[in-house]
Amino acid sequence: MKEPKLSCRNVWKLFGSGGQAFLTEHGHAPSPDDVARAGHIAAVRDASFDVHVGEIFVIMGLSGSGKSTIVRCMSRLIEPTAGEILLDGQNLLACSEDELIELRRHKMGMVFQHFALLPHLTVLSNVAFPLEIQGMDRARRETRAREVIELVGLKGREDYFPRELSGGQQQRVGIARSLAVEPEIWFLDEPFSALDPLIRREMQDEFLRLQQLLNKTIVFITHDFDEAIRLADRIAIMKDGEIVQIGKPEELVIKPATDYVAEFTRGVTRAKVMTAATVMSPAQSDVSFGGDVAPGARIAEIAGRIIHDDKPYAVRDSDGHLLGQLDREAIINVLADEG
Repeated sequence: MKEPKLSCRNVWKLFGSGGQAFLTEHGHAPSPDDVARAGHIAAVRDASFDVHVGEIFVIMGLSGSGKSTIVRCMSRLIEPTAGEILLDGQNLLACSEDELIELRRHKMGMVFQHFALLPHLTVLSNVAFPLEIQGMDRARRETRAREVIELVGLKGREDYFPRELSGGQQQRVGIARSLAVEPEIWFLDEPFSALDPLIRREMQDEFLRLQQLLNKTIVFITHDFDEAIRLADRIAIMKDGEIVQIGKPEELVIKPATDYVAEFTRGVTRAKVMTAATVMSPAQSDVSFGGDVAPGARIAEIAGRIIHDDKPYAVRDSDGHLLGQLDREAIINVLADEG
């Protein structure tokens, strides 16, 4: 297991006066009825989880579930009522305002649904803006800005203004701006939800490409389960401010912890989330394989190859070690079990 980069410990966010005293009075474990009677709104309820180094950790839920509130608590854009938020072991809730500003400038990147580009600045100036705030000299910040502009596929548009760009291009500028400071942790709150479906898919592809190159620690907020299973290493599902289950996408579909999670994932195509490692059988030593697949490969991505091959496929890790085998029958069973 990778080490945690970010940890939330028993985080609460109550809207309403006297929230801290209320939690103390109720032993930091009030019931929903207690909260309602006190006139509070519990946007986040006793949330605890770790985000590991290099992981894409997706938090999802319906509107009002608390997912956007909790990501704002992590960066202290909203002040939690209680709990601990640890970044590399440092409790962010104990940081002074100056310390927090430095952390945001140098360790955190943030991208939100609304691009929030400065309309009077060019692409180059928008991307370089956080480096200017850091006090970096013009030559260095523009060199760095040009590097990340090329990274997100906007080379040649450095002198464009936001109004001259498409929605997807504007979001790429927002991503480039957040990457310019080389953040150690990256917060993205529904960054693609305002985009058209085709552009959204392209941005998901771009996001995965960037993660392959940069290996950032990422907290990604979405309400779209298809987006979540495409991007996530692990998913946390929230309901009424509470985290009801955390797991890999296939775990949530195959072993839902609650009726809510089961209903939330009911329409998901199992082949999209189940992996070769889940479906494989023990490898036979005397078998001739038709090819290799990675243990994390989704069944939907590899089904066509295996179904049309008489030979089973070897499931191998990144070092080439044989983990198991996957044959046509196993794939057909997954596809036949839909619904």
